[in-house]
Amino acid sequence: MNKEILKNINVLYVEDEKDVREFTSKTISTIVNKIITAENGKEGLDKFKENKDINLILTDINMPKMGGLEMCSEIRKIDAEVPIVITSAHSDPDFLKKAIDVKVSAYAMKPIDLYHLIESMIKAVEPIFLRKELEMINLTLENRVEEAIKQTKSILDAQDNMVILTDLKQTIDANKKFFEYFQVNNLEEFFNKYDSVVSSFKCENGLFSKSCIEDESKNWIETISELSEIDRTVKIENKDGEDRIFTVNIDDYEQKGEHYVISFTDITELKEKSNLLEYQANHDQLTGLFNRQKFNEVFAKEIKRERRYENCLSLIIFDIDNFKKFNDTYGHNMGDEVLKTISKIVLKSIREHDTVARWGGEEFVVLLPQTDITGAKNVAEKIRRAIAEYEDEVIPERITSSFGVSQLQKEENEQNLLKNADIALYEAKAQGKNIVIPFY
Repeated sequence: MNKEILKNINVLYVEDEKDVREFTSKTISTIVNKIITAENGKEGLDKFKENKDINLILTDINMPKMGGLEMCSEIRKIDAEVPIVITSAHSDPDFLKKAIDVKVSAYAMKPIDLYHLIESMIKAVEPIFLRKELEMINLTLENRVEEAIKQTKSILDAQDNMVILTDLKQTIDANKKFFEYFQVNNLEEFFNKYDSVVSSFKCENGLFSKSCIEDESKNWIETISELSEIDRTVKIENKDGEDRIFTVNIDDYEQKGEHYVISFTDITELKEKSNLLEYQANHDQLTGLFNRQKFNEVFAKEIKRERRYENCLSLIIFDIDNFKKFNDTYGHNMGDEVLKTISKIVLKSIREHDTVARWGGEEFVVLLPQTDITGAKNVAEKIRRAIAEYEDEVIPERITSSFGVSQLQKEENEQNLLKNADIALYEAKAQGKNIVIPFY
């Protein structure tokens, strides 16, 4: 890591845990010019206003009086450019969106790994460092391209990110990281492999690629510049055939709209973490099925769709017969195996656009769009038979389940549909279990 770029940096460090704040600030103070500490977001905001020479914000998220992201949002009203590094053990999937909204530059997960924290700080200040160094050279790419390239080459090659220089009409140069990524020695070799830089971007839903350019009079840089920062994301295959995801940062060098520094920051792990957090927030950890929160979200959408198109919507609710006795006899680990097995059976028994969720304990729900109560009863019967007939060496005895089925009627809502299915389930239990009872 190039720690040299930190030696002239003034850092505002906001952390409410005293021991963490004192230890971390003491360590960081040895490699930066100055560190200013605060114990909450409100104090941090006040100190930022008081100190005009702060170059980097380092902050926790959850703090009293004012949280880190709220503080950063207020700081952004004062300074839209100052780099921000977040330190947190935060696992909320909304964190990523909020962090992007306040233009967080990097993050370091708690408990803090000082090596990773310093690396995150360097990555955060690198773009500003690069720009200041280029400005110090005081050369225009228009009039003195050759001399400027020689003097900036070492700066570009020192960057962890891939960087290219362009005047929009052509790519003027690229750094060492760029050439290494594509396993080429120079731009000539690169353009022998690709028609243009944008041609290296993979076409994938939700990511920017050549197919996103609708106005042929514009080049890819102009097009991607019009997107929000969260959408300036591309996927590029590396020399080993692996796909990596990058955010694209565009810096209008000289502020004339003529020459640009384009950098690509690898966010593959951050993207994967975001996807994982979203999955964990929406799925039951044991069975992998949707949890109640996600099911309710889908449920509300299907209710609206049914009202709009007047399609039938039915619901199945079922639970495992005598499950408490099974757990008491064979243990909860064996009970978990039963829950996972039944989840797989249900998924094989329904259509792709049906929705199944673990409702709680040994209880499951299945939502069936465009299905009347007769059709729903048939699906429930299919699932019931598949469970009752299932045999496995791991599970010591046959398992059965009882089912209640209901269909959404006019003027009813989610609660009515669930309540009616639950009434039918209760009747199925009363009638001896291992049967399907529809609610009419």
